[in-house]
Amino acid sequence: MEKLQNTLKIHRAKKNLTQEQLADLVGVTRKTINTIENGKFVPSTVLALKLAKALETTVEELFFLQEEQ
Repeated sequence: MEKLQNTLKIHRAKKNLTQEQLADLVGVTRKTINTIENGKFVPSTVLALKLAKALETTVEELFFLQEEQ
């Protein structure tokens, strides 16, 4: 079984953005950013694309599948 992983927190830190600032950029709440970073919420394709654009990276750099242990 594969699980969606992400590097959102790393990319956000590289841009010196808080969760609140990133949330404002993509039109969601800080809690949504937090739950995505913690792997508890899988974003829609549209939100994933907005996050990638805001962080000047690709969706593939932000999100990837990993085999569950």
